[in-house]
Amino acid sequence: MNALGWLVVGIGSCTAFFSVLALGLHLFSHDQLAGRLKAVAERRRELSARELERLASGGRFQAKRHVGLMKAVIAKLNLQEMLEARDLKVKLARAGYRNSTAAVTFIFARVALPVVLMALTLLYVYSPTFADETTSTRLSVALVAFIAGSFLPPLWLTNLIQRRQKLLVRAFPEALDLMVICVEAGQSVEGSLLRVTDELGPSSPALAEEIGLTAAELAFLGDRRQAWDNLAERTGIAQFKSLATALVQSEKYGTPVSQALRVLAQENREARMALAEKKGAALPAKLTVPMICFFLPVLFLVIGGPAAIQIIALNAGN
Repeated sequence: MNALGWLVVGIGSCTAFFSVLALGLHLFSHDQLAGRLKAVAERRRELSARELERLASGGRFQAKRHVGLMKAVIAKLNLQEMLEARDLKVKLARAGYRNSTAAVTFIFARVALPVVLMALTLLYVYSPTFADETTSTRLSVALVAFIAGSFLPPLWLTNLIQRRQKLLVRAFPEALDLMVICVEAGQSVEGSLLRVTDELGPSSPALAEEIGLTAAELAFLGDRRQAWDNLAERTGIAQFKSLATALVQSEKYGTPVSQALRVLAQENREARMALAEKKGAALPAKLTVPMICFFLPVLFLVIGGPAAIQIIALNAGN
C-alpha cells in the first residue's frame, strides 16, 4: 500500500474514532443532564415532604378519639355542608388552623357551646341565689347565655385572625429584607424562602410557617402562581398580596427578582414610615381626654391647694 492509501486509512480511522467519541460524549452528557434533573426533582420532593411533615406535626389541632363523636353529632344535625364551606376553611387557615379536624371542632363548638352555656345558666338561676326571681327572668338570663354562646366561636376566630395578622405584618419587613439579601447573593427564590423560615422561626413562628408552606408548595405544585396566590389568600394581608403579585409578574415578564423585591421593600418601608407619622400626628388628640381626666385635676390641686389651706386657716383663726 502506497503513502496515499495509508493517508486515506488514517483519515478514515480518525474520522470514525472522533465520530464514536462525539456520539459517546453526547450520550454521556445527556445522561448527566437527566441525572441532574432527576436529582433536582428528588430534592424538591424531599424539601416539600419535610416541610409538610413539619407543618403537620406542629398543628394546633391533633387528631383525637373524640373527633369521631364530633363528626357523628354534625352528621346527625345535617351540617356536613358547613364542613366543606370554603370561607370557613380560609378563615381557619388565616387563624393558623390547617388540620383536617379544625373545621369539625369549630362547627361542633358552634353547636355545643350555646347549649352548654344555657344548661349551666339554668342550673345557676334555679339555685337558691335566684330564689326571689321570677320564671320569666330566669328564662331571659338563660336565653341571653344561649345567644352569647352562639356568637362566641365566630368572635374568638375573628380575634385569632386579627392577632395573627398583626404578628405577620410586624415581621414582614424583616422577612422581605432577608429575601432581598438572599436573592442578591445568588440564591433562588425557594432557597431564600427556606432561609427566611430558618432565620425567623424562633422570633416569628407564624411568618415562618407561612413562608415554609409556600416553599413547599413551590416545590410540588405545577403552577408557581398558584403557590403565591395561596400565600395571599391564606394570610389575607395586602403586603403579602403585593409580594405575590410582584414575584408572579417578575417570573412572567423576566424582570430581575431582586429588583422587584427591593422596590417592594422600599415601598413597604415608606408605608410603615407614613403609618408611624400618622399615629404620631393623632397622638395629641388622643391625649386630650387623659390630660383632662388625670393631669388637670392634679395640677389644679397642686396650684390651688396651698391657697385653699391658707384661706381655711384664716377663717379658723377669725
